[in-house]
Amino acid sequence: MDSFEKTAVEACRVAGEYLVSEFERESLDADYGPDDVKAVADRGSERQILDVLTTAYPDHGVFAEESGKRVGESDYRWVVDPLDGTNNFCSGIPYFGVAAALLRGNEPILSVIHDPLHDDTYVAKRGEGATLNGEPIRAESAVTSDHATVAYAVGINVLRDEELKAQSDELESNLSGYGKRVWRSWAPVLDWGLLARGKLEAVVCFHPDDVEQHAGWLLAEESDARLANEGDLFVATASDDLFTELESLF
Repeated sequence: MDSFEKTAVEACRVAGEYLVSEFERESLDADYGPDDVKAVADRGSERQILDVLTTAYPDHGVFAEESGKRVGESDYRWVVDPLDGTNNFCSGIPYFGVAAALLRGNEPILSVIHDPLHDDTYVAKRGEGATLNGEPIRAESAVTSDHATVAYAVGINVLRDEELKAQSDELESNLSGYGKRVWRSWAPVLDWGLLARGKLEAVVCFHPDDVEQHAGWLLAEESDARLANEGDLFVATASDDLFTELESLF
């Protein structure tokens, strides 16, 4: 395990342990907006991650969901989602994760996604494949396209723009014609993990948030998912047949 990977895994696991302890509390502090939830745990988790990353690499840049952008002196930049699935977390739904991606210039070269409730850690390194808890994984599903589950994710900007929301609603309606079920989890990083291990047949993202998309897309690439994107529409599948069908979305 190289130093970048080791540090990112440590950061996500430390944050995950913190989130599990907070999730087990009976009451959760959060600010509820019309289209988003900000929990105290978001900020707490981010502090845990950034403490590890910035101590190890003080010259690296950072873009984190809560604290925003910090310019670094090197070509490396971390993109961090400290709690993906805040709505689930605050509602007691056990489906949330932590993600960190390392970019060199504008290219993601390392992705770490951690599912703290199951103690599962996904890692993808540019050109080196993807692993789950150290074991190689591949986005391959034998489920036929008519029985497929398609995860659908949208970025926060979609919810705040009437035109984008209308486009998203139309896209989701079109997706209902493919497979068995359209899955809206509100924790896309875990959806990417399930795709990478062949448990989901497809992930479709519309104007996704950078803090989750960099990590998820690299994981899909390195797990050999079938990929297509045009502008802010991204499609990844674990099935050749479903990929052929979903190409019609473009």
